[in-house]
Amino acid sequence: MHPEPYTELPPFLQPFPYSLFIYLSGAFEIEVFYRLIPITIMAILGKKLFSGRYFDLFLWIGIIASSLREPLEQWPAGHPAFIFYAVFSGLLMNLTQGICFFRYGFMAAFTLRLGHYIIWHILLGMYVQYFELS
Repeated sequence: MHPEPYTELPPFLQPFPYSLFIYLSGAFEIEVFYRLIPITIMAILGKKLFSGRYFDLFLWIGIIASSLREPLEQWPAGHPAFIFYAVFSGLLMNLTQGICFFRYGFMAAFTLRLGHYIIWHILLGMYVQYFELS
């Protein structure tokens, strides 16, 4: 969706090697504040309230609410089809991470996000920086 050549790094890319540090720390921060804290709080509430009868409900509310946070915070502008794609794909990615967090732990969700960042932000940034801008 980027027809013209780059004249500078777009805002979602950072120069290498700075991008390694910013996206590694960013992935950690996002996973702590978007998944670890909210889903854990909801899981604890689900266990403690009502003798754990509504644990699954509390858990899914936590996963869905934390999955909606990022797409809503990064609401794009543009054509409605693009907005739908951006919000829907962000929601699916975050739902996948929420499920991975619950089933496999924090490192699974963190690794999934870090893999996404390596491809989308770090490697793409290196390509733009060293091939398109040079």
